[in-house]
Amino acid sequence: MIAKFKNIINSNKPVLVDFYADWCMPCKQMPPILKQVKDELKEQVRIIKVDVDRNPQIASQFQIRSIPTLMLFKNGEAKWTGLGVRSVNEIKMMVQAQIDN
Repeated sequence: MIAKFKNIINSNKPVLVDFYADWCMPCKQMPPILKQVKDELKEQVRIIKVDVDRNPQIASQFQIRSIPTLMLFKNGEAKWTGLGVRSVNEIKMMVQAQIDN
């Protein structure tokens, strides 16, 4: 799974990763926010979800200590990390900075 994950984030298109767990109440607020981001940015961004309980090795490698955590990758590099529930506008601003870069 970690090899597949690294392959996904090693893209020149920004990849937004939502680290979450099913039991996490704040995590449940993220899907509609991420859907709005995707609806507005369309194919300019890829958004994936990683369940920290099912993928502890990925969570550990990226030092995920609290959830939800959003990480934005481009070309395999972490460009931004947002802890907790973030707003649509903040996420879009961070993604657009990488699209334009």
